[in-house]
Amino acid sequence: MRGIGTRRGRRAIWGWALYDWANSAFATVVLAGFFPLLFQDFWNTGVAPEVTNLRLGWSNSAASLVIVLSAPLVGALADAAGARKRLLFLFALAGMIATALLAGVPGGAWLSASLLFICATVGFMGANLLYDALLTSVAPPEQWHTVSGLGYGLGYLGGGLMYLGCVVAALRPEAFGFADSTQAALAAFVATALWWAVFSIPLLLLVPEPPAVGAAGGGSAWLRGFTQLRTTLGNLRRYRSVCIFLLAYWLYIDGVGTVIRMAVAYGRALGFERDQLITALLLVQFIGFPAAIAFGHLGHRIGPRRGITIGLAVYILVCIWGALIRSPWEFFAIAILVGLVQGGVQALSRSCYALLIPAHMSGEFFGFYNLMGKFAALIGPPLFGLSGAWFGDVRYSMLAVILLFVAGGVMLWRLPDSAFGNKRSLSDS
Repeated sequence: MRGIGTRRGRRAIWGWALYDWANSAFATVVLAGFFPLLFQDFWNTGVAPEVTNLRLGWSNSAASLVIVLSAPLVGALADAAGARKRLLFLFALAGMIATALLAGVPGGAWLSASLLFICATVGFMGANLLYDALLTSVAPPEQWHTVSGLGYGLGYLGGGLMYLGCVVAALRPEAFGFADSTQAALAAFVATALWWAVFSIPLLLLVPEPPAVGAAGGGSAWLRGFTQLRTTLGNLRRYRSVCIFLLAYWLYIDGVGTVIRMAVAYGRALGFERDQLITALLLVQFIGFPAAIAFGHLGHRIGPRRGITIGLAVYILVCIWGALIRSPWEFFAIAILVGLVQGGVQALSRSCYALLIPAHMSGEFFGFYNLMGKFAALIGPPLFGLSGAWFGDVRYSMLAVILLFVAGGVMLWRLPDSAFGNKRSLSDS
């Protein structure tokens, strides 16, 4: 199942990686692109940018709270029942339906749009939890950095192509049979749901379901999931390297996620035009495709910690420059910098964590991984919005994010070197 050199192993890797191609349409079209624009210009007409950004931040946090409360149990249940794929598609289906329904929300109905956005985001993030956990079953440990990079690379390319198609339709709505650009943008939500569904099929067909953890006769899957989760929580202090990494990840990925979710709204608040913001996001996507793959190879050569640190340093530069930005060309330059490191930080974080956990319990441990990532999103987006509201200038929002990258980087370097030398390192002393 994990033989990368076999035809079956290669098919499993590509089937797994193509799910990143599938769900990244949601990340680009909904999370980063059209939803923030429509939320400000269509569902929050006549509302101050600071208020809109705050509402968007709280919507992102509400979705993250649901995942925070459920992720470890979902992961433990998936391991105990041998149901990582089944639960993945359950979450994904919920996300696809909620995404499509966004197209029917009328103008001014910001609360309805927020509720559907929360449901769609919960489906997206819940499915990602199980998707990440499948990494350990599709390739051997020495390939995790490159395979993780392949997934993120395909995600950036697929998400970029989907977003480009939606942008063309929004810029020339009459050529596609739409009355105006707003109608075309709303239709993009339906197209995203369909893209997500179609390109999820390879994972369903080509990736094997890992076996259940524990004896089959040990009670119901729910009971075994609760029992395993309780055991792991009770013994979590034994997994020192895992705990240190999760704390570091919680801090720095908060900054990464905040930049992803709030960049378009930030640019809009500074007065940049829609087409300029769209161009910047496309730059991130298409640069991110080769950059994420390259970072996977870089992590294999110099180690994931050094690779992540390079990315965090670039993000600090991005935040400083972003607070001082005045011209559209600067926004494009910042987008290029983000594209060079965004996927790399995400990919190396996933594969680095996979090195630290027991592979047969990856669903549960990736539940904690996603919990920390989404718990961070409870703080970052609201902090971003509140900083602008407190100081009366959205530029202060960018400077607040720097603290997260610095603190995360410091914690990352508290990991002992031995944690990266043993692919099954669990309890470094």
